[in-house]
Amino acid sequence: MLLERIVSKNEAGKTLKYVLKNGLQLSERLIKKLKLQQKIYVNEHPERVNYVVKAEDRLKVILDLEEECENIEPQDIPLDIIYEDECMLVLNKQPGIVVHPTSYHPDNTIANGIVYYLKQKGVTKKVRPVSRLDRETSGIIIFAKNQFTQEILIQQMHANLFKKEYLGVVQGIPEKGEGTINLPIARKPGSIMLRHISEDGAPSITHYKVLKSFPLHNSALLGFKLETGRTHQIRVHCQAMGFPIYGDTLYSENTNLFISRQALHSYRTEILHPVTRKEVIFTADLPSDIAGLLEILSQ
Repeated sequence: MLLERIVSKNEAGKTLKYVLKNGLQLSERLIKKLKLQQKIYVNEHPERVNYVVKAEDRLKVILDLEEECENIEPQDIPLDIIYEDECMLVLNKQPGIVVHPTSYHPDNTIANGIVYYLKQKGVTKKVRPVSRLDRETSGIIIFAKNQFTQEILIQQMHANLFKKEYLGVVQGIPEKGEGTINLPIARKPGSIMLRHISEDGAPSITHYKVLKSFPLHNSALLGFKLETGRTHQIRVHCQAMGFPIYGDTLYSENTNLFISRQALHSYRTEILHPVTRKEVIFTADLPSDIAGLLEILSQ
C-alpha cells in the first residue's frame, strides 16, 4: 500500500519527518520502522527524515513493512466479508466464534480464518483487529491490513469519530423512550471475565433508544450508541438498569428464553477512511436468530 503527497508551499522548509507526522499522520513508531526499511521516498529516491522538503516535492511512503507475523494457524473458516480494500477488511461476524486466539480459544477464531483467506491470495500479513466483539455477539468488526490503518482508526476511536451502533433485545421495557447510562465499569474482583458497576471503574457511557416494545412479553428492541468501549459495556449497563439482554448467560438469570446466545448485534459502524478521510458507513442485517426472537415477541 502506498501513501503519496505533493509538498505544499506551507510545508516547504519543514523537515520530511514533520510532513510525515503532520501531513500524513504517521506515528513516531511507524516512521522509525519505515526509515529502517527505506520505505520513504522523495522524488522517487529514498530519503532521510531530516531532509528539508521543497514545494512540489513528491513524497511516497510504502506501508508494506517486513514484519514478524503472529503464529496463527491458517484455518478454512467462512468469512462474511462486507468490504475490503488495501487498508482494511470489514466482516459481519457470526455468533459463537472468537475474534482472536487466546489461551482459552487458541484456534478456530476469526483471525485464523483471515490468515487462511489472505494466504489463498498469496498474502502474508499480521492480523490487526481494530474493533472486537464478544464471542456470542454478532455484527461488524474491522481488521486493519497495516499498522498505519490500525493507528488511524484507533485515533478515531479516541476522538469519538469511530461510531458504532448496536441492536439488542432486552427483558424489561425502559421507563424512558431514550436515555443515557453513565455508570463506571470495572473488572469484578475474583473473576477474569465478569465486569460490574464500580465507583473505581473506568468511565462508561451508553446511549439507548427504544425502537419497539413488546408489552405482552415485557420486552423491547433497543438501539445503542457507545461513547466508550469497555468490555461487556452494553451488557453490564443493561443489567444494572434492570433490563438485561436476552440470552445473556453472564448477566441475566433468565437465559434460555427463545434464543441460545445474547441478543446483541453490531449493525452499523461509521468511520473516516484512513486514506481518503471521507465518511464510510458499514451495515450488517440482523441475523436469523435475533430476527426470529423478535417475531416470537411480536405474537
